[in-house]
Amino acid sequence: MTTRETKAAGLPDGPEPAAGVKAALAGFLGEFKSFRDEMTSTLQQQEERLTMLDRKTMSSARPALSMAAEIEAPHQKAFDAYLRTGDDAGLRSLVLEGKAMSAAVAADGGYLVNPQIADAIRSQLVSSASIRSISSVVTVEATSFDVLIDQGEVGSGWATEDATMAETSTPSIERITIPLNELSAMPKASQRLLDDSAFDIEGWLAGRIAEKFARAEAMAFVTGDGVDKPKGFLSHPAVAEGAWGWGRLGYVPTGADGDFAATNASDAIVDLVYALDASYRANGCFVMNSKTAGAVRKMKDADGRFLWADGLAAGEPARLMGYPVLVAEDMPDIASGAYAVAFGDFRAGYTVAERPDLRVLRDPFSAKPHVLFYASKRVGGDVSDFAAIKLLKFATS
Repeated sequence: MTTRETKAAGLPDGPEPAAGVKAALAGFLGEFKSFRDEMTSTLQQQEERLTMLDRKTMSSARPALSMAAEIEAPHQKAFDAYLRTGDDAGLRSLVLEGKAMSAAVAADGGYLVNPQIADAIRSQLVSSASIRSISSVVTVEATSFDVLIDQGEVGSGWATEDATMAETSTPSIERITIPLNELSAMPKASQRLLDDSAFDIEGWLAGRIAEKFARAEAMAFVTGDGVDKPKGFLSHPAVAEGAWGWGRLGYVPTGADGDFAATNASDAIVDLVYALDASYRANGCFVMNSKTAGAVRKMKDADGRFLWADGLAAGEPARLMGYPVLVAEDMPDIASGAYAVAFGDFRAGYTVAERPDLRVLRDPFSAKPHVLFYASKRVGGDVSDFAAIKLLKFATS
């Protein structure tokens, strides 16, 4: 018997020493891996908590916009992201879901302004000194708006019991077509300004566009030539009231060239008011600019009372001979042959037609490092009843 056989015979049955070490090492490595995975998970959870805490801290210190991000409407978030970075994913998803955006979105990148901005712009246009505020405003979906005017009355006559009834005249209808033209504005802002989270993008954009549109509209509604813009009521031919006919506006002269008459100056105002038919006069309104208003408000009647009366409450218009006055700066100044004062029922006499959508196109390339915002809308305007508006001409006849 060899030595190896003697030692082996004296040992108990079991694995060899090398196999036991391997088994122990394998168990240790398995426990270490479990410990490592548990520690890694714990550290990741702590890191996520710290990151959330940092975000909350930064959010609480950041100046808030008009509404908190948590309660911000989805369409406002999407539009805000589009203006700041050009990311239109949110807008496209809203179009597909039918939320706040119209399906009529062109492939060239034009998007409809969300309702909040559109409402803000519309309110500023109405509150501006424009005849829009006293005219008839209609919303259309077509490229033009037709106004039908009944120019006559059905004829009639007295007849006896056995007399033959004669044919009477038939009223005629006049069609006035108001085409819609495109009004546009293109404000810009630096990308850095847009990246500033405290900057009120919607307020800035609404204010800039409203200011531009208000000035352009107000001028066009008064003096526009009708070429790619609304036709102003002063662009139509005017004739003396005694020779008035459809398609022209009647005027009353002041009796002095480029001024009111030296004596009884207020008589021209009275003549202007009563040149308008009584059916329109009930809703009559004066339109003039500030310089003309300054001259008219000094006028007195035969008893020394001022014809002009300021509004008694905030926001109430001044009145001339009991009729409201709209001070529109686009009206001409008092000058030789100028039609510096208008009086009439503008609700019946002038119509503004517009499409309801306002389109905004973001252009970050043309004016780098600025971002251009091309905004456009369709609007038109024209006289819809030539009998409803009369003019005061500063001339002898």
